[in-house]
Amino acid sequence: MQDVAAAPANGSVAAVWSELFKARLTALVVLTTTLGFYFGAREGMGGLLFWETLVATAMLASGAAALNQYIERDADALMTRTRTRPLPSGRIAPGTALQVGVALSIIGMLWLTFRVNPLTGLLGTLTLGSYLFVYTPLKRITTLNTLVGAVPGALPPLMGWTAATGELGAGGWALFTILFFWQLPHFMAIAWMYRDDYARGGFRMLPVVDPGGRRTGVTAVRHTVALMAFSLAPVALGLSGRWYAGVALVLGVAFLACAVVFAARLTRESARRLFLVSIVYLPVLLSVLVADRTPMGTVQRVLASRPGAAATATQQAEALRQ
Repeated sequence: MQDVAAAPANGSVAAVWSELFKARLTALVVLTTTLGFYFGAREGMGGLLFWETLVATAMLASGAAALNQYIERDADALMTRTRTRPLPSGRIAPGTALQVGVALSIIGMLWLTFRVNPLTGLLGTLTLGSYLFVYTPLKRITTLNTLVGAVPGALPPLMGWTAATGELGAGGWALFTILFFWQLPHFMAIAWMYRDDYARGGFRMLPVVDPGGRRTGVTAVRHTVALMAFSLAPVALGLSGRWYAGVALVLGVAFLACAVVFAARLTRESARRLFLVSIVYLPVLLSVLVADRTPMGTVQRVLASRPGAAATATQQAEALRQ
C-alpha cells in the first residue's frame, strides 16, 4: 500500500480509495440502476440477477471514476476544488489508478454482458465509452460537453430496466429522460459557482465562455421546464399514479422558480440555491415515484410483449385496482 502512504495525514486509506472511485457518484449510479430494475422487475427484487447487476454496475462506475481522474489528473491539479484528489495530491500513483480503473471496468463490462444479459452489457460499455472517450475530451473543446455528458449520466436506470426485462422499453426511457434533464440545471449551478476554477483547468464549460451568464441562465431554465414535462412520463405510462404526479408538479415548480431566480440574478448565492434544490429534488422525486408505483404499470409491462394482449392487460389491470 505504499501508493497511499500519505493517507494517514490526509484521511484513511479507505477514504482515499473512496475518493478515487467517487463514492457518492457511484452510489447515485447504483441507486438509479436499482430504480430501473425495480420498475422493470417482473418477479421481485431479491434474486441473484438483481445483486449481480448492482455489483457489476458499481464496479463499472468505480472503474470509470478512476480512469476519469487518471485522464484529468493534470487539469485537476490546477483547480482548487480538485487539487486534493488522490492523484494530483500524490496519495495514489497514476499507474495504480490506471491499472485498477481498467481492471474494474473490464470486469464490470464482462459481468454485465455474460452474467446479466448482452443488452445491459452493451449499455454499460456505451456508458463507459461515452464518458471517458467522448465527454471527457469534449470538456476541453466545446460547451456542448455538458449535454453529451448527460447521456452516460442518465443511462444507469435504463441499464437497470434492461437487466430486469432483457429489452428496451418505454418505462426505462422515461427514467432516462428524468435523469438526463435533471443534470443540466444541476450542473449549470455548479459550473457557475466554479467557473474560474474550470477556466484554470482549461475546461470549456458554458459559464467559462459566457461571462455575462445569459446563455447559462437560459439553459438552466429551459432544461428545468423539460424536466417538469418528462417527470410526468411515468404517469402517462401507467408506472405511477396521481400522488406522484402531484408531488412531481410541486417539486418541478419549486425547481423552476430557483432556475428563474438564478437566470435573473446570476449570483453565487442563487447558483448555490439552485444546486441545493437540485440535490433535494431528485431523491424526493424518485422516492415518491417508488412509493406510488401502480400495479397497472406492472401488468401492462408483462403483457405488452404478447400479440393482441392490450385488451387483456387493461382488464387485468382494472381487476388489480378493485
